[in-house]
Amino acid sequence: MADPADRLSELKIDRSAYQPAGRAWLWPVLGIAFIAIAIITWYLLDRTGGAIDVETEIARRPPSAAAANSVLDASGYVTARREATVSSEVTGKVTEVLIEEGMSVEAGQIVARLDDTTQRAQVALSKAQLQSARAAIAEVEAQLRAARLERDRLRELVARKLTSTSSVDTAEASFDALAARLAAARDNVTVSEKSLALAQDALDDMTIHAPFGGMVVSKNAQPGEMISPISAGGGFTRTGICTIVDMDSLEIEVDVNEAYIQRVKPGQAVSATLDAYPNWQIPADVIAIVPTADRQKATVRVRIGFRERDERILRDMGVKVAFLGSESPPTDSKDPQGVMVSSSAIQEDADGPYVWRVSNNRVERRAVVLGSAADRDRVLVLDGLQTGDTIVRSADAPLRAGQDVITK
Repeated sequence: MADPADRLSELKIDRSAYQPAGRAWLWPVLGIAFIAIAIITWYLLDRTGGAIDVETEIARRPPSAAAANSVLDASGYVTARREATVSSEVTGKVTEVLIEEGMSVEAGQIVARLDDTTQRAQVALSKAQLQSARAAIAEVEAQLRAARLERDRLRELVARKLTSTSSVDTAEASFDALAARLAAARDNVTVSEKSLALAQDALDDMTIHAPFGGMVVSKNAQPGEMISPISAGGGFTRTGICTIVDMDSLEIEVDVNEAYIQRVKPGQAVSATLDAYPNWQIPADVIAIVPTADRQKATVRVRIGFRERDERILRDMGVKVAFLGSESPPTDSKDPQGVMVSSSAIQEDADGPYVWRVSNNRVERRAVVLGSAADRDRVLVLDGLQTGDTIVRSADAPLRAGQDVITK
């Protein structure tokens, strides 16, 4: 039989061989977390600390021949000399609108109709009254003919002393009364005709016509709305159907500082440039200098007319004008193409000249084709850039494609 002491010794725990199974996953997790922290740190350093400070500039259009001959520059807007908000002469409910924005209309063209139920009834009533008045004339004329015959017969009888003079007097009075009734009936016909004309005018007012030919630039009313020539208060009554602009009456209005107004004179040649088409030089002339000054802005308004009409010119477009000197540029001269940039922005290597273009705070390499140099600090880029591009003029360190930059 085994010794009890030996059996008790077998119950001891060997701690050297014990490994806590619950902590076996800890070390792999710590390793993955360390790697993730390292990657995030590298990314943040590359996104912030790796950005390079650069000085930038905007590629601009080279000056045109007109700008070189300019004695004064100003800015303003295209305005319409002839425009109108078309409304009705009476208050009524719109039943039909026949125009849309952008539609061309002719003078007298119908643009809308109002509810004319009452006016049509009034016209029908006036026509009936006129017909009744004309029928009354026919009746009185028949009675007057009978009275004339009776009067003439009695006159013959009196001359032959076959009747008394009193009967003739009665016939004369009856004839005169009928003649007066005939004149009144004819006057009633005239009144009825004028009443019909008024009713017809009221009916015609329910149809709204374009006062002149032009372009519809806004549609202000819809069928079912009320319209009135005067404001009725609130927001439920319209005061106009549409706005029509005579596109042939477009001109430019600019405000010129009164200190330089002596450089402008009527008939002076002007070169206009629309903000929407910066490369299009539009020939124009000064129409008039408005003979008053704005004391608040110290400016004088100048009207400028286009020499030619073009469908690209729209009302309220922004425009810049150059008032030209006495020597106008040749008509066959062409404005230079391309953009102007600083000479320091041009880089060159074995592949040729290039610039660094900035987009979304990153640079990209752009190969360019160079033209003639305007001076030692500016150069003409014929191809590779567009007006308004942002390019690097100088950098604190060498750049590479896709490099993050901080613009100064």
